[in-house]
Amino acid sequence: MALNVLSTWEEVPLFDSEQAEASFWAETQVDPRLMQGATAAGAEQADSVTITLRMDPRMLGRIKRLARERYLNYQSMIKQWLSERMEKELKDR
Repeated sequence: MALNVLSTWEEVPLFDSEQAEASFWAETQVDPRLMQGATAAGAEQADSVTITLRMDPRMLGRIKRLARERYLNYQSMIKQWLSERMEKELKDR
């Protein structure tokens, strides 16, 4: 049986039960490039710069909820989103 390949974190659905989540992961694998991007972001942490970003508190709440549902740190998820979008922008030039 061929596994479905997860190419973006947004493809991870919201699960209504642990059984649904277990079924999803039994049939799904993460694209190695996606994992590499996630681990590379962690490796670059020592060279990171702290910034301040102002945003609507409701938006931040929604972002935190999404991250929690994916078992991710919300700041790491935001960095991953920015990285994916930057790659897309550079590719579309």
